[in-house]
Amino acid sequence: MRIWKHAVAVAFSCLVAASAWAQYPTRPIKLVVPFAAGGSTDIIARLTAAQLTKELGQAVVVENVGGAAGALGTMQVKNASPDGYTLLIGTVSTMIVYPAAHPKPQYSLDDFVPITNIASMPNVIAVNPNFPAKDLKEFIAVLKASPGKYSYATSGVGSINHMLGESFQSYSGTQMVHVPYKGSGPAMQDVMGGQVDMIFDQFPSSKGFIDGGKLKLIGAITPQKIPGYPNVLTMQEAGMKGFVDEAWYGLLAPGKVPPEIIARITEAMKKSLANPELRQKLQDVGARPVGNSSAEFAAQIRGEIDRMKQVVKARNIKLQE
Repeated sequence: MRIWKHAVAVAFSCLVAASAWAQYPTRPIKLVVPFAAGGSTDIIARLTAAQLTKELGQAVVVENVGGAAGALGTMQVKNASPDGYTLLIGTVSTMIVYPAAHPKPQYSLDDFVPITNIASMPNVIAVNPNFPAKDLKEFIAVLKASPGKYSYATSGVGSINHMLGESFQSYSGTQMVHVPYKGSGPAMQDVMGGQVDMIFDQFPSSKGFIDGGKLKLIGAITPQKIPGYPNVLTMQEAGMKGFVDEAWYGLLAPGKVPPEIIARITEAMKKSLANPELRQKLQDVGARPVGNSSAEFAAQIRGEIDRMKQVVKARNIKLQE
């Protein structure tokens, strides 16, 4: 009798859980951005949250949890209840650089369920207008002629900007001086002011300064040319075969969220990214809508981690513990 009652209780709890999953969501959802407000990750998150709110019928609320180069907010989502009410915007910094470069990473891809890569953005090389090169090929020639003379600014050791600079040196056979700052704003200001020669950056962050003549766009780390800038060479056009590295912004959930809830979120994201209004808004901020499958997104992340580990080893890069 006791065993029978236990079986009934288990069956009942499963029915209750299944019913709850079927009704998901019944309350607001928190979308964690592991960086401060105002950056490109925050912009993509808020555009996505607004459309997801319409598709899910519940508010999707962005919460900025900055710190530790994005690891703090990412850890918060890892440790959140796996009920689908806490989601994460993951980036190259949090999902690729941190697991690949940190000596003792506190999380890995296995702690999350990748849902979809929402959008990607071009990465570029921008230089002070007085830099003695007019295009990417000349730029590489100048660097090779004076190893260690020129410097590049970043938002810190282990940032995506830093890793782009390290990758560029590996692919191009050049040597530059890394100048880390405590944020991308001060780094950008010193490049424009001439204290540092260049910056590796996400194109939307630099575009206004480039168009205003305060920076010179020297190269695109992208598969295709950047629309509107036909004379700016890609890395591959300059002879660096295989050097393609875009910034991306993806949606992930804690690892043990039930498949039924993941399916509901996935369906809502698919509809969101098919919406012409959201697609146009993403394009307006310089992003390219992606919307791949969970399996494709997971494979993308794993492949990029493997490549990043090679860069980390070759350049002897270590994040602070």
